[in-house]
Amino acid sequence: MNTQMVLQVAMATIGAMGFGLLFHMSGGRLLAITLGGAANWIFYLIGMEVYHDRVIAFFVAALATAVLAEIMARLMKTPVITLLVPMLVPLIPGGDLYYTTLALVQGDMEAFAQYGGMFIREAGAISFGIILVACVVQTAFRLWMLFRERKV
Repeated sequence: MNTQMVLQVAMATIGAMGFGLLFHMSGGRLLAITLGGAANWIFYLIGMEVYHDRVIAFFVAALATAVLAEIMARLMKTPVITLLVPMLVPLIPGGDLYYTTLALVQGDMEAFAQYGGMFIREAGAISFGIILVACVVQTAFRLWMLFRERKV
């Protein structure tokens, strides 16, 4: 890891912690959110290193962060959403959204399409990663309940 990557992880950590504070989290939840935000960006950097594609890196980071949030929420007996949303804040593709809006305002339809397409793909990758983990967890829980009922 080079200096720039360490700085990026530090900023992601601070960003996640800031949103945790904004949502009035404290104690163990705030610590979980802070560490989850750092892990989130580390997963993103690993995805970029392996796949060299931002959309796939966003998917990998969202998938891993959603799994982490599911596990931590179970351990802390708290709703997953309270941990997941602040953990995912570093992934929000704000730059692409800004440049999409700027291109639209300036009337540059080519840049609007380019940045808008990238924004939609990145947001979709994040959404798909979250939904995939939620579906797998829910299906596993239902199968476990079904197996448990048949055993009794």
